[in-house]
Amino acid sequence: MNASPITLLVCALGGEGGGVLTEWLVDTARRAGYPAQATSIPGVAQRTGATTYYIEVFPLPLPQLGGREPVFSLSPVPGALDALVSSELLETARQVGAGMASPERTRVITSTSRLLTVQERMQLGDGRADPADLLQLVKAFSHSHQVFDMNAVARECGTVVSAVLLGAIAGSGLFPFERRFYEEAVCGGVARDKAGATALASLRGFDKAFDLVGQGRQQADFLAQVMGADASDPRRAAPATPAEAGIQELPEPVREMAGLGFARLLEYQDRGYAGLYLERLRQVVAAEREADPPGAHGFATSREMARWLALWMAFDDIVRVADLKSRASRARRVQGEVKAAEGDVLKVYDHFKPGVPEFAALLPPAWAQRLVAWDRRRAAAGREPWALPLKVGTHTVLGMLALRTLAGLKGLRRRGSRFAFEQGMIGRWLDGVLRGARRDWTLGHEMALCGRLIKGYGATNERGKQALLHVLEHLAVLPDAPAAARAVAEAREAALADDAGKALDAALVRHGAPPREIKPQPIRFVRKRPAG
Repeated sequence: MNASPITLLVCALGGEGGGVLTEWLVDTARRAGYPAQATSIPGVAQRTGATTYYIEVFPLPLPQLGGREPVFSLSPVPGALDALVSSELLETARQVGAGMASPERTRVITSTSRLLTVQERMQLGDGRADPADLLQLVKAFSHSHQVFDMNAVARECGTVVSAVLLGAIAGSGLFPFERRFYEEAVCGGVARDKAGATALASLRGFDKAFDLVGQGRQQADFLAQVMGADASDPRRAAPATPAEAGIQELPEPVREMAGLGFARLLEYQDRGYAGLYLERLRQVVAAEREADPPGAHGFATSREMARWLALWMAFDDIVRVADLKSRASRARRVQGEVKAAEGDVLKVYDHFKPGVPEFAALLPPAWAQRLVAWDRRRAAAGREPWALPLKVGTHTVLGMLALRTLAGLKGLRRRGSRFAFEQGMIGRWLDGVLRGARRDWTLGHEMALCGRLIKGYGATNERGKQALLHVLEHLAVLPDAPAAARAVAEAREAALADDAGKALDAALVRHGAPPREIKPQPIRFVRKRPAG
């Protein structure tokens, strides 16, 4: 008996059904007549906790062993795995980094989905690990690899990730089991046509993953995720073709991101607004060509502008929120998340609390200024800023009609004070990038990266704009262009690392710029009510 066990390491996060998956695999082996052993290794990841499951299956059926029993290992040996299957990309990279996968032997099947770590969430800017780097690591340390979004498949099929993992393992052909044995394990020995609703949902996820892995597909659209596109919404405009949008004029490294940006803004507002995006982007490309004629930097500045410009131009307002909350894709997603079956009554309530800034955003500038001034006087007098708490039942006709009516006010957006303000700020940033690029390529690139400062909403968004203005007015204009580029980079990273702004102020002072003005905050005294 010279055969060796087939070894598999499954990586899952807490609550993803890894234990159930292990039971399914052992039950499948038993039904197929093969000896198998599984162990779980609890661990702590940076999120919800992680457990790895180690499975060994002897490749000979029990009748051929003549009563002999194979000896299995209780834990995986680094570099000796036949396959590594994971439900989360960073967990895959962690196991690969621990030496579990071998380029000579290990087949890796991983999901592109991410559950952000605490460290990633703590970053004020985009603190996410680059998925392209993680995939490159997987590719370098695997004999073969397949990638698709397992969470998306699970949501689509109304099941849990463990069923998708089982389908991926079965579709890979790793174990010498017929497909019917996997299906019997999922159904608990009951015929498929007599299985319950939960088992049928698991089988849908199993079938989908089986086909994806069996056909060798790879489903990973990271650029769409970066741009924040709602890929599940059939109403979302597809990325513009070069012939339609004039993107063919742009350098090849910029076209894909520019196409996604064009599609985002076409869906956000209209074709004219998307055309303005391309017009602005072409100005950056022209300035970068002038600063870097050989194209040695691969049009990195234009690529960054294609991303951050699109995100800023598609700023969030009450029209955008109403549109996103009332989409059919959102209703399907909620229904899938709560696992509502056909015939179940699902009620969804959305809570809103728009204040004066949200209402003023759609008003002409003169009216908006009066309204905002009134609210500031209230705050200066020690009263809470005015807001309107709302509870909207989006499952009702009236609730959905209210949201769709608000979402249809795109025409007012262009006439509103918020639109005028944002376009003015974008123009100042764009001018800073163009001037910087003409002085020095690095300065233009650093200014383009300052688009990262514009994020969130409310006070967070306002702080980002204030930081950007300070950089534009005091650092980007330093006489020495290389020194200005270093100062801009340092100030930007300081602003992203400290929401209190102390690190930014220190960076500004180090480079000879004044610190930001401290804004007065009203102090409110609240009378304590007597007990009882």
